Amino acid sequence: MTSPLTPEQDAALVAAIRKAEVMTSGEIRVHLEDTCPTPEPLDRAAQVFAELDMHKTAARNGVLFYLAWESRQFAVIGDAAINAAVPDDFWETTKEAVLEQFRHERYVLGLERGITMVGEQLKRYFPYNATTDQNELDDSISFGGSKPSSDA
Repeated sequence: MTSPLTPEQDAALVAAIRKAEVMTSGEIRVHLEDTCPTPEPLDRAAQVFAELDMHKTAARNGVLFYLAWESRQFAVIGDAAINAAVPDDFWETTKEAVLEQFRHERYVLGLERGITMVGEQLKRYFPYNATTDQNELDDSISFGGSKPSSDA
């Protein structure tokens, strides 16, 4: 897949991830692909979460922002420990904050807002410990799900 992001937008998202992660043991990833191969983007987000080994963090506090760019599908998913810690409406509230920006075609701003919201919760429930914490997952944006070849 060709990135829908400019180098500046990519850098801004990575910076938002690093800023959110600096005060927590939590891990945040963003995954972009052209189209969602499943009817439900949350199902695809769970697949990508596993493919990126996000379930293997020590504290089980990884969060994935999933966006199928061309099909305009979005999901945010958290691992077991963060899921158990946040308020019941947290994921829906975060998703709506992101989608509000998407509706105005402010995709990077929407993702940045969502990353900030998640970072605040991760900081609250999983504060950074200088002795034990390390960056367990790559902060770069991952890409996948390129369109199938038309000659298949």
